[in-house]
Amino acid sequence: MKKAVIIGAGPAGITAAYELLKRSNEYEVLILEESQEIGGISRTVRYQGNRMDIGGHRFFSKDDRVTSWWDEIMPRQGAPSYDDKVLGRKVPLKKGGPDPEKEDRVMLTRNRVSRIYYKKKFFEYPISGKIIFQLDFLTLLSAGFSYLASVVRKKPEDSLENFYINSFGHKLYSMFFEGYTEKLWGRHPSQIAADWGAQRTKGLSIMGILKDMASKALPGKQDKHKVQTSLIEEFQYPKYGPGQLWETAAAEVEKMGGEIRKGCRVTGVCTADNRVTAVKYEKDGQIYTVEGDAFFSSMPLRDLVAGMPDVPKEEARIAAGLPYRDFVTVGLLVNKLNLKNETALKTLNHIVPDCWIYVQDVGVKLGRIQVFNNWSPYLVKDPEHTVWIGLEYFCDEGDKYWKLSQEKWVKLGTHELIKMGVISSEKQVLDSHRERVKKAYPAYFDTYGEIDRLITYLNQFENLFCVGRNGQHRYNNMDHSMATSFEAVDNLLRGKKGKENIWSVNTEKEYHEVKSGE
Repeated sequence: MKKAVIIGAGPAGITAAYELLKRSNEYEVLILEESQEIGGISRTVRYQGNRMDIGGHRFFSKDDRVTSWWDEIMPRQGAPSYDDKVLGRKVPLKKGGPDPEKEDRVMLTRNRVSRIYYKKKFFEYPISGKIIFQLDFLTLLSAGFSYLASVVRKKPEDSLENFYINSFGHKLYSMFFEGYTEKLWGRHPSQIAADWGAQRTKGLSIMGILKDMASKALPGKQDKHKVQTSLIEEFQYPKYGPGQLWETAAAEVEKMGGEIRKGCRVTGVCTADNRVTAVKYEKDGQIYTVEGDAFFSSMPLRDLVAGMPDVPKEEARIAAGLPYRDFVTVGLLVNKLNLKNETALKTLNHIVPDCWIYVQDVGVKLGRIQVFNNWSPYLVKDPEHTVWIGLEYFCDEGDKYWKLSQEKWVKLGTHELIKMGVISSEKQVLDSHRERVKKAYPAYFDTYGEIDRLITYLNQFENLFCVGRNGQHRYNNMDHSMATSFEAVDNLLRGKKGKENIWSVNTEKEYHEVKSGE
């Protein structure tokens, strides 16, 4: 029997293992996972009866293969969840689906609400036509003239800054994109490739917003043009967070005969005759070698290439220069938030309905606030009397923020929430927990612009498949990471040599999260 070795037990790695075992009896499958957790950045952290979703993960895709896969692993709810039942909220139910009050293996349908919190005001995220009614007259006038100026004189889209200015004008760029982007990446948008903005906001622009408003004002005219935004009104979500789905899928992998070894850090790759022959990994201070016939790598490209022998100088330089952004999540359990729910959405304890709150103010380091109660009431031990939030900070591994103790992180987060008016005092904080995440975001600067040369080099190893966010150094959503593994398994089982289909996932013009003309 042939052997497939998969590096990483995140979405891409688990998907590859599951698909290979389900679709073929030719391969035994081994997953090597560096940590002791399943799910990578999509894992769920358990703390004192509460759960943290690292980074926040909506389960939404226009890829039917992905949604069918999710349904197979975790069926959609057939009865209301706890908060829906208490509040009398109507949600789509699947006939015969599990009752989340009685069963755990269930996917919930949740409302998608994400807003920008800027100077103590909420704005829709992404920016929509409603912004016109939220800005004061002088700011609106300035934004309008700024956008007209960008139309008259388009800038070359050779940076993220120019991409945003062309799309929204300089005024809105400076308000809603410049500071937050610099927080996220640690670089000014003028130093970042435009790819990231184009990928994450496909089709979203001032003209798109105005067309969207016009189409809604003119019934029956919606089919005259395509309206594209990143807005999704509902999404699916596992009862206990994203990690639950990946832990469930991992258990299915093991049931089918797959093996998952945790605490195994891959340190080297052996090659011969344009093939990978084995990988070396470290576990408990010992180095082991495992041979195989096919290799799927979701480990960071920089680390993969660093462990390969005889890499040409230029390709080695490109790989070594690929940048990443790390982040820290500070979980705070509070008795209440000062933010008022002024929306029409009912919530337990009348908290704001947001899943994410994007913090654009540059006066604080805080980037985003997650409200775990709104992702799923089952993430919170006492959702009726406490609010469990995650404060997301972006930093670089080894910098002064990365090295802060948990106590100092909690103090910083609490102080910034008070400064922003989100809470009133330290006394509101009932408990806290900190999580650090390495290489959470592959970044689009430094040697990223030369990555095509590195991809060409890696593609010559016919039995090596680079999949997932870090495996391709691409800011993939979860469904995109899964799709790279679908394509890779397809290629392996069909004997297809070319890998263009694997690398082309999430480079298409139509984005998976786009609602077109709806």
